[in-house]
Amino acid sequence: MTNPAFGPTDEAAESQHSNAERILGTIGVASRAAGGTESRSASRLWWDADADDYQAEHGPFLGDTEFVWCPERLLEREANLLGDVKGARVLEIGCGAASCSRWLAGRGAHPVGLDISGGMLGHARAGNERSGIHVPLVQGSADMLPFAADSFDVACSAFGGVPFVADSGAVMREVARSLRPGGLWVFAVTHPIRWVFPDDPGPRGLTAVGSYFDRSPYVEINGTGRATYVEHHRTLGDYVTQINEAGFRLCDLVEPEWPDDLTETWGQWSPLRGRTLPGTAIFRCRLAE
Repeated sequence: MTNPAFGPTDEAAESQHSNAERILGTIGVASRAAGGTESRSASRLWWDADADDYQAEHGPFLGDTEFVWCPERLLEREANLLGDVKGARVLEIGCGAASCSRWLAGRGAHPVGLDISGGMLGHARAGNERSGIHVPLVQGSADMLPFAADSFDVACSAFGGVPFVADSGAVMREVARSLRPGGLWVFAVTHPIRWVFPDDPGPRGLTAVGSYFDRSPYVEINGTGRATYVEHHRTLGDYVTQINEAGFRLCDLVEPEWPDDLTETWGQWSPLRGRTLPGTAIFRCRLAE
């Protein structure tokens, strides 16, 4: 099975994610479409079921008060993709345990963390208590943001929300609506080229097996045919079109390189693949004034 973002492929990590599959009754993969309602339901189910295992596995890497953009360990304090956030109202979409939001709060921002999963928000509340940095948390979906227009100066998403909705163009429009004129939107997703290759950190993951232009979602189902996990594929061109149509200007497209000193394997991300293929795409966009 293809694994979720930051998802594992080694034996121990597979065992962890199989816990969520057992809870949800996942029996396999279906070759079919998945609309907005089903995708939202599947994401809520999956991340609620997997929240504890995910945090146990990745919590030490992500930290309680660090802003990590991607498995290549690109840190916001070094990349400065959001710029000076002091005094800014910032929305983190797909916040998970909200470590990025707490990092932003430590830099003088006024962040709000949003996630579709109550289980992940439970870990965010626990992180608030451990760190003493209490950021507001809201449960909601990236394509149906529960905020008034012009509510934020900045929006960001580090592998949260965008790949899991049926219509990522709706995410761009909702973010544009929620941002003030001139607002900044920065989001990271699995690099679209990775959909061509198996989710394998070893040599097998360097051989193309699919079509880059096949936009079929990856859908796991239970015994009744209900989706238990959905992830959607878009090309780089798809994202650029959606960004422009929502009223943003694409300022930068960042493809982080694998650092020489990072020897760990994180799911499908590994030194072998990282030296050969981009694993992450980060879009930095500015809303028209």
